[in-house]
Amino acid sequence: MAEGLARAVAPPDYQFFSAGSQPGTLNPLAVRALAEQGIDISHHRSKGLDDVPLAEADVIVTLCAEEVCPFVPGAVQRLHWPLPDPTDLAGFRSARDELRRRLPALWLDQPKVR
Repeated sequence: MAEGLARAVAPPDYQFFSAGSQPGTLNPLAVRALAEQGIDISHHRSKGLDDVPLAEADVIVTLCAEEVCPFVPGAVQRLHWPLPDPTDLAGFRSARDELRRRLPALWLDQPKVR
C-alpha cells in the first residue's frame, strides 16, 4: 500500500520500492482503501527485502510498530514511521491517510530523495 500510494503522489522523478520482513499476499482491503482514492494496486505483490534494489536506496522508511523492524546495512538515511498493522478496512484507511500525510516529507524536506 505504501509503495502504491507513494508512486501515485510523488513527483515523477522519484522511485519507491516496498518490502516486508515477512511478505505474504496482497490484502484486498489495501487494494480497496487505495481504490477509494483512485489508485490501483491490484497488480502489486508482496515482496521481501531480497526482491528490491536496496543498494539504490537513499532513504529507508520502516513502518513496523508491533513487530521487529528489519535491519538493512549501509550508509542510508533511515526514517521510522511506526504504523499498526491494519486488520480491517477502517485500519487500512487510517494507515493510508497517515501515509498520505507523511509521504511529502520525503520530497519537500529533501534536496533530492528517490
